[in-house]
Amino acid sequence: MFKPKFTLRAGARVLSGIMLGMLSAALLTLAFPPYNLWVLIWFALVPALVAQYGVMPRQLAALPQAIAIGLWLGLFLAPAFAGLVISLLPPVVFLITLLTAGGERAFNERTEFRWFVPYGAVSWVGIEMIRSLIPVMGTWAFVANTQHSQPWLIQPVSVFSIFGLSLMIMLVNYALALGVLYLLNQRASAMLLVPRIPTEVVRAWGVGVLAVVVGWIGLSLLLYRESETPRVRVAALHYDAGAPWGAPEKFVELSRQAAEAGAQVIVWPELAIEGDPQVSGTTAFKQLAAETNAYLVLGYLGEQGRDAPVTRNEATVLTPGGRFLGVFGKDHPVIFAGETSLTRGTYPTYDTPLGRLGTMICHDMDHTSTARTLTRNGAQLILVPSYNWAGIATIQYTHLVFRAVENRVSAVKPDGGGQDSVIIDPYGRILAAAITPGGDKRGQAVIADVPLGTGDTLVVRLGDWIGWLALVGMVAFSICDLVTQRQARLGGALL
Repeated sequence: MFKPKFTLRAGARVLSGIMLGMLSAALLTLAFPPYNLWVLIWFALVPALVAQYGVMPRQLAALPQAIAIGLWLGLFLAPAFAGLVISLLPPVVFLITLLTAGGERAFNERTEFRWFVPYGAVSWVGIEMIRSLIPVMGTWAFVANTQHSQPWLIQPVSVFSIFGLSLMIMLVNYALALGVLYLLNQRASAMLLVPRIPTEVVRAWGVGVLAVVVGWIGLSLLLYRESETPRVRVAALHYDAGAPWGAPEKFVELSRQAAEAGAQVIVWPELAIEGDPQVSGTTAFKQLAAETNAYLVLGYLGEQGRDAPVTRNEATVLTPGGRFLGVFGKDHPVIFAGETSLTRGTYPTYDTPLGRLGTMICHDMDHTSTARTLTRNGAQLILVPSYNWAGIATIQYTHLVFRAVENRVSAVKPDGGGQDSVIIDPYGRILAAAITPGGDKRGQAVIADVPLGTGDTLVVRLGDWIGWLALVGMVAFSICDLVTQRQARLGGALL
């Protein structure tokens, strides 16, 4: 006679756990653009963790977290990357989480939840560190990105990098989840499957994480004081050209408008020009630079080799006096779109009477390394030609906020898709912007006065040090998991 694997009570638990996982997915989604309910990220994972540790049967413990992360990534990435290979990531992440997260519950039960908070937080940030090294990903879907609109809160990123903010967010999530599990167990222990959690563990981690949050906010307010540095009037040209090099004459018109408004540096979008302006149309560009009396930052698509042409996605800086200062090749080509960049790997910066300028291109802003290398090379103002589509119009520019704070530099991002053009100061404040999903067909010059950056941050010197420490911590906890399994089998004292 067939006997069902789960009783009705167990079935109700599974359903409840699934619903809690879906609630976490909803909170995560609403915390990110385009909704930007940033405060939700501080407790978004709590429902899934409560379900994982206190509601689900042990054999299905990983399911709520897998649902939360997989569904959230699907809701976040699918609209942005529809039809591209990156949109296949959510089901892959769902399966990986389902197969790997189950052991966390057993480890925490064996160790009486002493390591519940750091184990979860460090593992999350360790995985973010791994993702940051994948060319197609970078810092996409980092939980810290949700805080881009809160400059009062994100200044310690200049010390701890974006990974430090992610770590703090996850510490808060896991500390809150530990507290909720403890309270539920105290009031209705029969409802939960988790064993009782020692009061001293909850108290220690609650007080400890609260101290970290207070310290972070205090440091942020202390660092949120503007340095007295020279200002430069910059312009980001914002226009939907329809296709790369579709209407360079429109960018000429917008350059003249920007010059009339006093712009000293005018940044054209990625792929705004067909052909290398140092080779073709050179006279016209030099005349425009002289006419506007401005530095022109020109994004273009060049070719390399006559017999077998290879495209080059590059940017150059043209002085008002008609001199080309150098060439930057896109450091992180969009591999999933079939893009290459044979001239990448050099990070020139240019001394000018206005300050030291550096350039990077579009997807480079989604990685921490390019802006940091330019800043190490002396850049005080980073100019970022880009070409976006509607799906990422409310998302990608938020990454540039953190590159500005990490390196204490101003950044100027124009967009050739007419989607998202922004000007950001060294404190992550958006001084001017045009966010027009679907493309701006009329065109505009986004203009602001920006302070030159100082580049004097710990992140510039040490890089993503918190991310690397978290990765090491994740490996260490994995080893501890194996050790405690062996100790449990032998009946010895656990960690």
